[in-house]
Amino acid sequence: MSTELLIALIVIVVIVVAVLALTVGKKARAQKHEQHRAEAGEHREEARIRSARADSREAEAEERAARAKREQAQAEEHVHAAKEDRRIAEERTARADEVDPDR
Repeated sequence: MSTELLIALIVIVVIVVAVLALTVGKKARAQKHEQHRAEAGEHREEARIRSARADSREAEAEERAARAKREQAQAEEHVHAAKEDRRIAEERTARADEVDPDR
């Protein structure tokens, strides 16, 4: 084998190895990108689910707060009505004591 032929074969082998290395590298990067896309999709799906759950819980909390506010207002009305009943009862008792001939 001549030296030129040997050099040509070595150059061809180096080129083939370089092309193979580039091809394998591209495939590896493509596979890694695909894995990252899948992982990103999973994260987005989990975020969507958690966001929906948070919206639901927030709506429930707001509903409970509104219900508690209504109940507080009703309780205050009952207190006011009870105080009014107490005042009237005391007035009636005082009037009864005034008009009672036995007292």
